Formats: sequence, C-alpha cells, structure tokens
Amino acid sequence: MSNKVTQDKINEIMSSSEYKVFHKIFGKQCIVVAKLPSGFTVIGESACVDPTNYDETIGEEIAKQKIEEKLWELEGYKLQNELNN
Repeated sequence: MSNKVTQDKINEIMSSSEYKVFHKIFGKQCIVVAKLPSGFTVIGESACVDPTNYDETIGEEIAKQKIEEKLWELEGYKLQNELNN
C-alpha cells in the first residue's frame, strides 16, 4: 500500500464524479455539488462582492478547485486510517 495521496488519484476521482452547478445565487454566488464515485457528496463554492463582476466560468472553476482541496483532505484522512489498521 502506498503511503501518499497522488495527484493522479485526485484527478481520477474528479473526472469520475458527477457535478451539479448552481449559478448566480443571489446574483453573485456559484455552488457546485460533486457526487463522488462512492456516492459521497462534496460542496465547493465561490462568490464575488458585486454581482456585475460575476463570471460563471470563473465561479465554477473556483468552486471545483475547492472541491479538489477537500478531496486531498478526505483522501489523506482515508489513507491515514488505512495505514494505522
């Protein structure tokens, strides 16, 4: 068993996940819900101060980056448990 989480593993999870994207919540927020291959869901979000600055592409990208950051934590936690059993 490997003792590290890899970018390849995170990429695999991201590409195998199903996404629901919600744009322009209150005119300035994006929420992305990822359903991981296991069925577990993770939420990422982004927002701007002024709704006139809202960009759907940027908002979705940032929200998905936050999902990826959470995956690193979740996969690290999972690995730590596996290594200690």
